Amino acid sequence: MRTTRWTLPLTLLLFLAAPALAAPPQAPKPGPEHKRLGFFVGKWKGTGTIAENPFMPGGKFTASDTCEWFEGRFAVVCRSQGKGPAGPTRGLGIMSYSPSEKAYLYYGLDNSPMAMATVPRGTVEGDTWTYQDESKMGGETVKSRYVIQLLDKKSYAFRWEILGPDGQWKMVVEGKSTRA
Repeated sequence: MRTTRWTLPLTLLLFLAAPALAAPPQAPKPGPEHKRLGFFVGKWKGTGTIAENPFMPGGKFTASDTCEWFEGRFAVVCRSQGKGPAGPTRGLGIMSYSPSEKAYLYYGLDNSPMAMATVPRGTVEGDTWTYQDESKMGGETVKSRYVIQLLDKKSYAFRWEILGPDGQWKMVVEGKSTRA
């Protein structure tokens, strides 16, 4: 009688636990949106122009970027250095994709006098990546967009625009990066 009393619950427990014991949970794998970030992995040389604006001086700039997959291949980490009208520049950027938001995210930080740190959200249509952001710059809220146009497998054009008080987008930065 005692054997029968324990046999049924033990059998039921083993039956329910068997699938969990048979197949350990699989680690998540990057999806196609994450894999698309792979375009940016590598070394890049960039040049461009900064338009005169209330937040930074205008002029030419150069930059060198090194971008690598972060462990797991869900994000790309880029370190940059260069020279612009305000002097030497350094930056750190992390590109990722948020499945819950269905948006690309860019976590950026640089050594500009404004100590910019932003997290714009982006979408991709064809070869065009468009990030939108709203942040504080010089004490005021500024809406901006950053557009990347893939030109070929080794280069892309980019521009950063801010929304003016007149409701028109104004170019702040434009340039081109080429795989080094």
